[in-house]
Amino acid sequence: MPFVDANGLRIHYSLSGDASAPAVVLSNSLGTNLTMWDLQAPALEKHFRLLRYDTRGHGRTDVPAGPYTLDHLGRDVLGLLDALKIDRVHFCGLSMGGMIGMWLGVNAPARIHRLVLCSTAPKIGTPETWNPRIETIRKAGMNAVAPAVIERWLTPEFRARAPEASTALLGLLQIASPVGYTACCEAIRDADLREAVASIRAPVQVIMGARDPATPPADGRALAARIPGAKYAELEGSHLCNIESPGPFNAALLGFLNAV
Repeated sequence: MPFVDANGLRIHYSLSGDASAPAVVLSNSLGTNLTMWDLQAPALEKHFRLLRYDTRGHGRTDVPAGPYTLDHLGRDVLGLLDALKIDRVHFCGLSMGGMIGMWLGVNAPARIHRLVLCSTAPKIGTPETWNPRIETIRKAGMNAVAPAVIERWLTPEFRARAPEASTALLGLLQIASPVGYTACCEAIRDADLREAVASIRAPVQVIMGARDPATPPADGRALAARIPGAKYAELEGSHLCNIESPGPFNAALLGFLNAV
């Protein structure tokens, strides 16, 4: 698999589809990697040049010592685009990836054509919710939190209907780097874009899971209301609505990206 050196680290990525087509970047959630988009890749590759990557501290990308900041995570994307000589992209991120998308929309508007923000919010949680998770992982490892994370990611009905998906996601969490995971927890904990997102001028689509306890639909509606002209869609499912409702998710994503 390809790697590039950018922003002081080695970034793992996948680039597929027609090289002459517009580029779309997909950014993973906390605790996953670029494979979380496997159900979106075939649909997107028909229309776009598709760039997926592992966020700093995740997958096969380097795991530098923390703490990380949202600025680090956003500049990693810009470094990756520069290394691949890709000027302007559509960007779709989920949860942590959505926060990275907001950062790019605010700080690098010339690089973003359309922005899709999924299962995310400009402020996610509080120190009181993040710090205990960070400390638990540092003391007991990823297995100490992985089952509870899966319960937030997927509804009980989906976990029962598609146990193989739950097992695969649990495996991603269990092999995730505790250093990278907790450093990204710190980046999310300390990020607050509630005021800044009002400056985003790229066309924006917000997509939320109707039963998401991590970033509830109310957070998505508030985000869409804060960004001028943003559209809002709500799908069946919990936090990883792209996995739980891939058909409706892909339809919403392609409909927005292909809009005139």
